[in-house]
Amino acid sequence: MKRLIVAAGGGGDAVAAAMLHAALYAADDEPALILTYSWDRLIVDPVPGPRSPADFTGLHQLTPHVWAVPGTATLKPPHAATLPRLAAELPHTFALIDPYAGATGITRQLDELTTHFTPETIDLLDVGGDILAHGNEPTLRSPLADALTLAACTRAKAAADVRLLVAGPGLDGELPADTLRPRLGPLVTTFTPEHTQAITSVLNWHPSEATALLAATALGARGLCEVRDAGLPVPLTDEGPTVHQADLTPAFASNRLAQSIADTTTLGEAEERCRAVSGTSEIDYERAKAQRLSQQQTDHADPHGLLDQIKDFEQAAVTRGTTYTTVRRLTEALGLTSEALQHLTQFNAARASHLPASVWKLHHR
Repeated sequence: MKRLIVAAGGGGDAVAAAMLHAALYAADDEPALILTYSWDRLIVDPVPGPRSPADFTGLHQLTPHVWAVPGTATLKPPHAATLPRLAAELPHTFALIDPYAGATGITRQLDELTTHFTPETIDLLDVGGDILAHGNEPTLRSPLADALTLAACTRAKAAADVRLLVAGPGLDGELPADTLRPRLGPLVTTFTPEHTQAITSVLNWHPSEATALLAATALGARGLCEVRDAGLPVPLTDEGPTVHQADLTPAFASNRLAQSIADTTTLGEAEERCRAVSGTSEIDYERAKAQRLSQQQTDHADPHGLLDQIKDFEQAAVTRGTTYTTVRRLTEALGLTSEALQHLTQFNAARASHLPASVWKLHHR
């Protein structure tokens, strides 16, 4: 494998890794090895936290502690994941980050992969840029996953060869682009519509918000987009489709959370330290949210009633100055099920739009 791309936060970062490969390594005659979490939002996977190799059947062992997820892999109930379908639709090899052995375990995985495959390049990719956080900012929603991969890459044997890349500064709705800008290094590339073609089929069903906005800005979307259940406003600007390099060592040195969890050997231990630094853990948030969703979600068997609710949501959002939202935001704001999310995504894909199906353009009444 010439290219090893570590998807810092999993989920949509793994999809963005495929777009990065198209932009930077199009001349390669082989796909990339993408190391990623299987950590989906609750709208996909009802079980809080990341999935481990034990949650899958049909994995392929690459090294003693690294398993690839082929398109034929399945999840043991009640778990669910987007990774097998992603592997089925894209040509790359997707290997599973296992955070249950803490940052130390992820470092071991990286050491095994770099020793076995000796890649020419190693990219640590984060969409949005929260990997450059200090770890205690009040706007952070999911700092643990990024901090674990940042710590692991910094302590890996091949750390000197790791290039930290931030795509779409601010698009994840956590750290604003203004905050990130001084922490970013040189521009590496700017995604174009041509680069999005590598993931077009995936964006027709994958619920990622940040990566969908990354592709949307590459396709020309500009305005204000509401994301997540909280309706966080994310500006879509010319900066959206850019990829910048950042210095790995200073990023680790300024990230209190990454430093605190660097020597952890279990996910539970990393969570405890995350609570101490950040005040909470995203898995705690998922646990609480899972309980709420189990009580709030409805099927909305009446399609006309649902359409009326969507129109009311759109009108209120437009009044707030919003131009776009995401299907995930819409689904959670209306208390819908994961099945409804899939139906809305399919419906949006059929609308006259060149944008990813998970990005919903708002209309006035």
